[in-house]
Amino acid sequence: MSSAWFQPLDMSASNRAAMAALPHRHLPAGTLLFHPGDPAQAFVIVLKGRIEVMLTGPSGREILLYVVEPGQTCIQTTLGLMGDQPYSGEAATATPCEVVLIPKPLFLSLIDAEPGFRRFVMQAFGARMADLTHLLERVAFGRIEQRLAAALLDLAQGALVQATHADLAARIGSAREVVSRRLEGFARQGWVSIDRGTVTLLDPPALRHLASQPD
Repeated sequence: MSSAWFQPLDMSASNRAAMAALPHRHLPAGTLLFHPGDPAQAFVIVLKGRIEVMLTGPSGREILLYVVEPGQTCIQTTLGLMGDQPYSGEAATATPCEVVLIPKPLFLSLIDAEPGFRRFVMQAFGARMADLTHLLERVAFGRIEQRLAAALLDLAQGALVQATHADLAARIGSAREVVSRRLEGFARQGWVSIDRGTVTLLDPPALRHLASQPD
């Protein structure tokens, strides 16, 4: 995403100058951005990298709610800034990131005064809500095997997936023990090989076929 991401938006010259003056922050992987209960202080624009937003249940089980990549926004931050709602999840950088933070007073001023900025925020919010709805549908109605196959294909760099069983469980909304059993089943069928912290895809077509099957 370009550092001048706001240029296509219809905004006044003064607000364009205010946006251009915002500093860029470079964050290493693993940087925590917010915790449950924190108030939203700024609207995050991701220029490079990937942020993951997780939700932890009372049992300690985690689920990946969504990711924020260049061109996308954080649902929880939008709700927090516009509705004074505290964060319910936790966000951390999954890769090194370059971000711009729009402070809450400037964000609210832009929402009030700039229709172009307001449309950008609302359109991005709508797209992320659609993504979250799809996640809920997959968790509620999709079979574990399908969700796991789809996650492996999505995460693969070439044939290699660098993720623990706990990471995969959080991504598909399941338990680590369940993911481990399903991976062992995939391995017995010759679709994957498993090592500590990695999964190698041996038969991607079989995984794609499984992931695309109707529920």
